[in-house]
Amino acid sequence: MLKLLALLFSGAKFGKVLTSAGTMLLSLVVYAFIFGWRYAAGFIALLFVHEMGHYLAARHRGLPVGLPTFIPFVGAWVELKKMPHDAQTEAFVGMGGPLLGSLAATLVYGVARAYPDQPWLLAVAYSGFFLNLFNLIPLPPFDGGRITAVLSPKVWLLGVPVLVGVFLWNPSPLLVIFALLAAPQAWAAWKHRRSPEGQGYYLVSPAKRWEWGAYYLILVSYLALMSFEAHALLASHR
Repeated sequence: MLKLLALLFSGAKFGKVLTSAGTMLLSLVVYAFIFGWRYAAGFIALLFVHEMGHYLAARHRGLPVGLPTFIPFVGAWVELKKMPHDAQTEAFVGMGGPLLGSLAATLVYGVARAYPDQPWLLAVAYSGFFLNLFNLIPLPPFDGGRITAVLSPKVWLLGVPVLVGVFLWNPSPLLVIFALLAAPQAWAAWKHRRSPEGQGYYLVSPAKRWEWGAYYLILVSYLALMSFEAHALLASHR
C-alpha cells in the first residue's frame, strides 16, 4: 500500500511538471510562429526565471507553491497553495520574481552588448526589462501591488493612473483584462485592511516600510533606465 501511495504521489508531481512544461511549450510555439524561435525561446526563458523567483521566494518562507503555468500573451504565474501570513512575507514573495527576472535580463543585455550583430538578444533583454517594470505597477494582482502592500494599501491608488497611462500609451485588450482582474482584488484587500485580521496583517514597523520602499524604488528606477537604454539601442539598429 505504501509503495502504491508513493507511486501515486510521484505521479501527481510528474503530472504537475508535465502541465508546467506543456504550457511552456505551447507558449514557445505560439511566440515562435509570430516572432521567430530565437526571440521566443529567450522571452520564455526570462518569463520562466521571473516565475521561479516567486517560486523560490515562497519556498524560502515555507509557503507551498506550484510550478509555473503559462498562457500565451497573458504571461505566467505560480499558484500559492497557502497565502502569506503577513504583508512582509507577501512583499518578499512579490519581490522575488522581478528581482531574479531583472538579473536575468541584465545578463542577456550584457551578452547582447558583447554580440552587437545579434539584435534579437537585445530585443529579448528589452522585453525582460519592460516585463519586470510593468509587473511593478503598484496595484494587485501585479507584483508591485504585493510589494507595496507592506507600505500601505493606499499606495495602490497610485497604480490606477499608471495603468490608465500605460493603456493610453499602448492600448491593448490585455490591459483591460488586467484592470478587471485588479479591481476586485484591490477592493477586497482595501476592505480587509480595516478588519482586526487586516490590521495585524499590515502591521509593519516604520523602519521596515522605509526599507521596502527603498527596495521598490531602486528596482523601478533601474528597470526604467535599462528599458530606456535597451529601447534606444534597438532603435539605432533599425
